[in-house]
Amino acid sequence: MIAVKDNSPQLTPDEYFVWEEKQQENYEYIDGQVYAMGGGSVNHSRLAIRLTSLFDTHLENTGCITGNSDLKVNIVETTNYTYPDASVTCDERDQTTTQYITYPCLIVEVLSDSTEAYDRGGKFRLYRNNPVLQDYLLVSSTRIEMDLYHQKETGEWIILNYKPGDMIELKSINLSFPIEQVYRGLVLDQVS
Repeated sequence: MIAVKDNSPQLTPDEYFVWEEKQQENYEYIDGQVYAMGGGSVNHSRLAIRLTSLFDTHLENTGCITGNSDLKVNIVETTNYTYPDASVTCDERDQTTTQYITYPCLIVEVLSDSTEAYDRGGKFRLYRNNPVLQDYLLVSSTRIEMDLYHQKETGEWIILNYKPGDMIELKSINLSFPIEQVYRGLVLDQVS
């Protein structure tokens, strides 16, 4: 989704929750500022739906929670909140919260031209504060391509680039699938 700064006054976290409940759209909350979550393309929507469906089916009866772009993620040890395109938490601390999760092991962002730099940079820096995050998957909506930021047991982050013919491996939820599985039938700007 596309985040656009709203011209609202600075809000406290409590004010943000009350204010957002009255809005028709979702708003991310970063350092007291709210950012409207604009719509994405047809491919963006289809990719996000396919991934959340794939995760939810795979994790059935495990106790893990799969979230779509309506599930807020609290950035650990902050009062910042984002709406990734997909997320998974298997952490018991997230089993009792009702407005957001804090400890996802997997976060997915479907890229758009307007958000790609932020998703790869500033947003990833926020997400990395989460001690249980293992996989941060960036999904192109214009070509068959995904980049996986994976945290190794040593704490080091590595980037794995996937292209046509590759199997995506998400160790965070013990799932492997062919990249083409989520791109089937999409009209792409360029196939690589």
